[in-house]
Order: sequence, then structure tokens, then C-alpha cells
Amino acid sequence: MIRLKILQDREMIRRTFGDNRPFRHVRIDNFFEGPIAEELLHDFPQFDHERAKNEFGMPSRKWTVADLAAISPFYKKVYEYIQSPLFLKHVSGLTGIANLIADPKMFGGGTHENLEGQDLYPHVDFNYLEQDNLHRRLNLLVYLNKEWEEEWGGAIELHSNPRRRQEDTFTSILPLFNRCVIFETTERSWHAFRTIRLPEGKKHLSCKSLSIYLYTKNRPLEEIAPSHGTFYWIWPLPEHLKSGHTLTQNDASEIENLIDARDNFLKHYQEKELQWSGEVERLKKEIEHYKKISCYNQSL
Repeated sequence: MIRLKILQDREMIRRTFGDNRPFRHVRIDNFFEGPIAEELLHDFPQFDHERAKNEFGMPSRKWTVADLAAISPFYKKVYEYIQSPLFLKHVSGLTGIANLIADPKMFGGGTHENLEGQDLYPHVDFNYLEQDNLHRRLNLLVYLNKEWEEEWGGAIELHSNPRRRQEDTFTSILPLFNRCVIFETTERSWHAFRTIRLPEGKKHLSCKSLSIYLYTKNRPLEEIAPSHGTFYWIWPLPEHLKSGHTLTQNDASEIENLIDARDNFLKHYQEKELQWSGEVERLKKEIEHYKKISCYNQSL
């Protein structure tokens, strides 16, 4: 399914992947054979507004389908291919990361569709697939948009460090049809995309992609961190919001949205802390209980 010319150029692509900054990545145009990409777009699942929810359970402008095999017979073939040793061998050849493993459940992956008004905050992905004891190593995205302009937003940005606004640098890649972006997933692989704003006459469009996440049993020791979920960072205030600027209604709305997003993430992390604190307390009580039983048995 991957275009033969891509496989023939794998050594050059692998060098580019290793040399690119702010972290290892590569852009590959015309990734799949033409008919494959066309069929992926033709069978792309319809957006389900009722089931599209964000991590807080609120209505979302993003819809994902992880169960590729259920979409159509063609997507079932694609699913079987990306789970195959052949596909994994090819991606290893393109990146230099050996012994890649696919996730049969495609947790977090599959088809992704983002409508106008959707953005993606800078974030570092979850690093460990706990149920399978696997390290997350690569994101492979194939875009399926026949037309897209830079001013529409939605282009993936790979950031050096959004937590340091004055020092942060990034590279931006437009989500064009059959364009593949492969990047490593580490504790510094910050990525995002800006709010999608479509012009009149293009409101019916959306940003479509196929997202594939790949894993290994081991990874370099210097890259290993404790298991964690996805870490988000809220966008900074727009550059034009400086002393002396008169706020417009759009400015006020954007500030309010950023504050709401920050508050939601704070609430989410506070709830997580309470959840894990409760679990720690429960385990402490169990340990104390078993200590008492052990002491009682030793005294008999």
C-alpha cells in the first residue's frame, strides 16, 4: 500500500527523520499508492455529532473511529495491513526505530476528523500502553484533505517547548492529501494545531486524517519516564494583546475560552490527584491490615 518510490528512498527518508528539528520527524508526500488514498477518503466515516465528546465529556468538534475494520471492507484491509509485520518493517526502515509493534485496539488512533472551530492544544502524548507493557514510540499521520490553505489553521505544529513562550520554536506542516507525517513520541515531542477557520464557501470542509500509533517493548534508557497520560499546555495569549490595545469582542471571547480551558484542565488534574490519593490511602490500609494478620499468625 505504501508507494514503492517511498520504500526505495527509505535511507534518505531515515536520515531526514533523524536530522529534523525540533525533534525527529519527517514529511512524506504521496505516501500511499494513489488508489489507496482515494479509497480511504471515499470510505471515510461520517462525523457523529451526538457521540463526539472531548476528555471532559463535553460536545466536541472532533470525531475519531478507532475500529477501522468496522468502517468498511476496504478499511478492514487497511487495518490488517497496518497491523502486519510488513508494514511495521517498512516504518522501521523509514525511521530507524526497530522492532515496532502495532496496537490491535488502536487506542487513541484511527480516523480523526476535525470541524471548523476545533483546535488542538500543545501536548505531549501518553507514553506507555499499560495493558500491553509497551512504550509509545511513533505517531504516523496520513492526511486526506484535497484542498487546504495555511490561513485555515489545522496545520500540525511540532514545538520545541511551548512552556517557554519566548524560546519556543516550531515547524508547521499543512495537512494535504496523502501527505504523511511521522514523528517520534518522547517527553519533549510537543505538537498541536491552531483553530480551524474556514472561509465562506468552504464551511463544509473538515480536516481528515488516519492516525497510527506504534510501540516497542523497550526504549533507550535516557528516554524512559514514569507512565503518564497526555500532558496539555494552553495556548498563550495572542501577540496583539499588549498594553494599550483596545479589546474587541473577539479578543474577549478568545481570552474567556483560554481561561475556561485552563480551568477545565486544572479541575481534571485535581480530580486525578484525588483519585490517586484515594487509591494510595486504600493500599496503605490494606498493607496495615495484612501486617496485623501476619503479626497475629506469628504470635500463635
